[in-house]
Amino acid sequence: MRLQLALNVRDIDEAVDYYAKFFGATPHKRRPGYANFAIDEPPLKLVLFENPDASERINHLGVEVFDDASVRSAGARLEAADILTAVEEEAVCCHAAQTKVWSHEPQGLRWEWYVVTDDAPDEEALAASCPPDAGCETDAATDAATETCCAG
Repeated sequence: MRLQLALNVRDIDEAVDYYAKFFGATPHKRRPGYANFAIDEPPLKLVLFENPDASERINHLGVEVFDDASVRSAGARLEAADILTAVEEEAVCCHAAQTKVWSHEPQGLRWEWYVVTDDAPDEEALAASCPPDAGCETDAATDAATETCCAG
């Protein structure tokens, strides 16, 4: 398990350069307007969305797990606590297929608990899961893109 920190950044190239130096790591995945780092120490999934007009720097937070049972267990726990916001089965977003559950904390911060089921889905699946105007397959992520493709 590792924590996920998803940030809105002004300039994706600038941010990737900085975080590569900061963590001494290269991006795990890089797409136009998007990058993620899968860092072993500290265990962190750092996700960057180029979104220069975002009102907040934090896009969302998450917990990445490595099996479906952990997501289902988290979903059951959140549902029992009456804080489950949404469940997504095999959603293709953020350039990967994922199963996830979402919860919004009292001040609105979005949390996801997820497992990546296919780290390299085909572009057709990505396009089908994300409306053309949402920005998932374009050069820059927008509020709509992160809300549609990577938010609960």
